[in-house]
Amino acid sequence: MKHILLAEDDFDFGSILKQYLEIHSYTVTWAKDGKEALAIFKEGKFDICVFDVMMPKIDGFTLAEQVIDIDPETPFVFLTAKKMKEDKIRGLKLGADDYIVKPFEADILVLKLQNILKRTRKVTQIKEDVVCIGNYEFDIINHQLKLGATSQRLTEKETTLIQYLWEHRNRMIKREDVLKDVWGNDDFFSGRSMDVFISRLRKYFKEDNNINIESVRGVGLTFNVI
Repeated sequence: MKHILLAEDDFDFGSILKQYLEIHSYTVTWAKDGKEALAIFKEGKFDICVFDVMMPKIDGFTLAEQVIDIDPETPFVFLTAKKMKEDKIRGLKLGADDYIVKPFEADILVLKLQNILKRTRKVTQIKEDVVCIGNYEFDIINHQLKLGATSQRLTEKETTLIQYLWEHRNRMIKREDVLKDVWGNDDFFSGRSMDVFISRLRKYFKEDNNINIESVRGVGLTFNVI
C-alpha cells in the first residue's frame, strides 16, 4: 500500500479526502497544518505528498521547499482554492507533479496520484549508476550532476528527465512523447511544467558548449551531445 502524507487544514474536507483515499487502498497520514506535516515527514517515509497551499503556521509552498531539502525524490502535488497564474507558476518552479484547483472530483485526484506513482516506479534503460554526458558526470543513484569540483543536486523529476533525454539523445523527440513518457499526460499543466524543467536543465548544462537542448516550437526538442 502506498503511503500518502496529506496536509490539509480544512477538517471536513481533509476527513472526507482521507477516507476516500483509504477506500482506494492508500495509507494516509493526515496533518492539520504545515508545521505538523513537516514534523511528520521528518519522521517517516512517504511515497507521495498532497499539500494544501493555504495552511496556518507553514503554507504549502514553504512546506514543499523544506520537504525537497530533506528528500528531493518524494513527488508532491498542491491543492488550492486559488486560481492565480502566479501561484501555478510558483508551484511549477518548485517541481510539483500537479496543481489541482478546488473544487475537484476525488476520482480525478486518485487518477493523478496513480499516474504520478506509476511514473516514479518506471525502471530506466540506463544500466550504469554514473554516466558521462559531455564534461558532466551524471550520478543517477545519488541524483547529482557534477562538473569538476561543483555538484548540482537534482530532484527525482530532473533525474528522470535527464535519463530520458540521454536515452533519446541527438534525435528529435516529439513534445507529446516526452510529456506522456515522463509526466504521464500531455495536458496544459504538464506542458508548462515541462517547459520549466527544460529551462532548468539548460542552466545546468550551460558550462559545456557541446551540449544543448534545442526546441522546435510545436514539434519537439533535441538533446544534442557532441
